[in-house]
Amino acid sequence: MPKLSPSEPFIHKDCEINNSSFGAYTEIGQGSRVSNSTLNDYSYCDRFADIANAKIGKFSNIASFSRIGPTDHPKELASLHHFHYRSSYYFDNVEDDSEFFAYRASRIATIGHDTWVGHGAIIRPEVKVGDGAIVAAGAVVTKDVSDYMIVAGIPATPLRARFPKNVASRLINLAWWDWPHEKLKQALPDFRALPIEAFLEKYV
Repeated sequence: MPKLSPSEPFIHKDCEINNSSFGAYTEIGQGSRVSNSTLNDYSYCDRFADIANAKIGKFSNIASFSRIGPTDHPKELASLHHFHYRSSYYFDNVEDDSEFFAYRASRIATIGHDTWVGHGAIIRPEVKVGDGAIVAAGAVVTKDVSDYMIVAGIPATPLRARFPKNVASRLINLAWWDWPHEKLKQALPDFRALPIEAFLEKYV
């Protein structure tokens, strides 16, 4: 695989991209679909991810077959079927329901910086996953996830915090994800080797 680029996302084959933007050093895995979404610097998704109506922070790790922001059917109306909002597919001289699609697009899922969304996980519309959080494989996230929390299950519930609150707060204040590319490179040995407390002592 070639090096990732600061100016162009690396989009693998068979992807569907619609109304979306990508930051520096981003990658979209084979067969993924990304619609009405933003992936910020260094974030990537693996194969066959489905991302819609989402704002993805920096350094987000999105595993294969995950789904972020899946759209809802109108369960309060007479029919769930999309014939009444994708109407042009079925009827001559009938327009699609633009208000319904605008409402769908407005329901943004937000994924924080340095997050990990596990294989096959689902994150519902309008849910916020905090910085440093981990969503376990197969989880269905229906409620907001706190910073540096690990959640799992259906529906997803907190398992434990990755770090004590004071450590998580120091990491958020440090905001290393906003460092310039060269500073990240210089700090690479410390990212690889230093325990979290030692890392914070050095950089905070």
